[in-house]
Amino acid sequence: MKRIPIYFLLIALLTVSCKSDEKKTTEDGKPNIVFLFADDMTYTAIHALGNEEIHTPNLDRLVQNGTSFTHTYNMGGWNGAICAASRAMMISGRHLWRANEYKKNWGKDDTVAIHNTWGKLMEKGGYDTYMTGKWHVGAPADKVFQHSKHIRPGMPKDAWGKAQVGRKFNEVVGKQKIDGRLVTADDIMPVGYNRPKSEDDDSWDPADPKFGGFWEGGKHWSEVLKDDALEYIDMAKDKDNPFFMYLAFNAPHDPRQAPQEYLDMYSLDNISVPASFLPEYPDKELMGNGRGLRDEALAPYPRTEYAVKVNIKEYYAIITHLDAQIGEILDALEASGKMDNTYIFFSADHGLAVGKHGLIGKQSMYDHSVRPPMMVMGPGIPKGERIDSDVYLQDIMATSLDIAGIEKPDYVEFKSFLPQAKGISKEKNYDEIYGAYINVQRMIRKDGYKLIVYPKSETVLLFDLTEDPEEITNIAANDDQHDRVKSMFEDLMKLQVEMDDKLSLQEIYNQI
Repeated sequence: MKRIPIYFLLIALLTVSCKSDEKKTTEDGKPNIVFLFADDMTYTAIHALGNEEIHTPNLDRLVQNGTSFTHTYNMGGWNGAICAASRAMMISGRHLWRANEYKKNWGKDDTVAIHNTWGKLMEKGGYDTYMTGKWHVGAPADKVFQHSKHIRPGMPKDAWGKAQVGRKFNEVVGKQKIDGRLVTADDIMPVGYNRPKSEDDDSWDPADPKFGGFWEGGKHWSEVLKDDALEYIDMAKDKDNPFFMYLAFNAPHDPRQAPQEYLDMYSLDNISVPASFLPEYPDKELMGNGRGLRDEALAPYPRTEYAVKVNIKEYYAIITHLDAQIGEILDALEASGKMDNTYIFFSADHGLAVGKHGLIGKQSMYDHSVRPPMMVMGPGIPKGERIDSDVYLQDIMATSLDIAGIEKPDYVEFKSFLPQAKGISKEKNYDEIYGAYINVQRMIRKDGYKLIVYPKSETVLLFDLTEDPEEITNIAANDDQHDRVKSMFEDLMKLQVEMDDKLSLQEIYNQI
């Protein structure tokens, strides 16, 4: 038998060993992805991004150790629950109106539609997938993710009782009688709504568990989610598979409840009234934000500076409490030894008005309602950078596929911003941003201007976002803006075609 020289055997063994190590590195080196998802959080609600009134030390950590996309947008919604549309777009990767059609196929079975969701795409890419918290998407969470816990509804049900606020408000307030007097808002509002009516209004205590809401079950829901996340991280730290965590807080959605220590951090004396404050928004009814909308029923009419400041205080307190839970999750990731190979995204499904423009909710095309914060931190992401080019928050889904090395399916319409986040490219993903709310609002943002149309009142608004970031002064009627209004209106109608938006704006356009 012919002998093989020993050095050839050594070379062969080394070659096999190197190939084996290369394969192991490829499998084990795939980065983990953690998505921290808030609800109803506007872009101005982070200290490190410019709000000196709010305390967010852990979200500030993400700002300081990662890159922030300062102009992130949600497209809008097909009903008052904007979060449902936002999350459907995030899970499916489809734009607003196509996501609305697509969600009809989810049902409750293990369908093809479910297999095309974000969680399933990550699973097929070799990821262990986990979800806890707010879902509010038609597809069953336990079918989309391999592991799920404490799947929450759109909002804590006990907090708003059995009353159908919007419908009853429109049907009976000021129209029907009780004991010979006209019904008032106080007669039908569940506890926690239509408040505070004065400085003596003690009908609600955000720290008192007796009011249910986030306290239902005995522990604040944000703390329950944090506990779930820590439990999963402790389990995942010893596994070889990369993980994808979808951590969806219900906070800071109303009822804005937090432990007393967080409420005590904020004094009304130190809270500013928004620059765009109004007692009532003039187009509120015809743009779908009237007294019958649930969100708008949270504060009394007309809005008062005192009521708005109380709402802001409670908003800040629940955000700071949320921030504390995020801090524990970040600490656990660092302690697990996984942080250096983990990408962390933070955003929210949309923003919130909380008193700006005389509005309380999120059903408008103003930046306070369509623009959430967004930060990304991870390998190769510059620290402390801010990018002001426009993106959609659902681009996180496409970006995660890019990070994971998963080919983006053709049906995913949103775009990866990973090259921009890493500083590799400065190319914009979008030349314009589209927005819509049912059939009563349409919006386009382009070249530093925003055009908003209210079809039912035939109102056209134009804002110069550079000179007027709070969107206070409508310049649509200015002679020197006529051509811009017409051009942006035309661009908006082109976007409608691209988006499968069936609402016709032609008659309004003809009047320009």
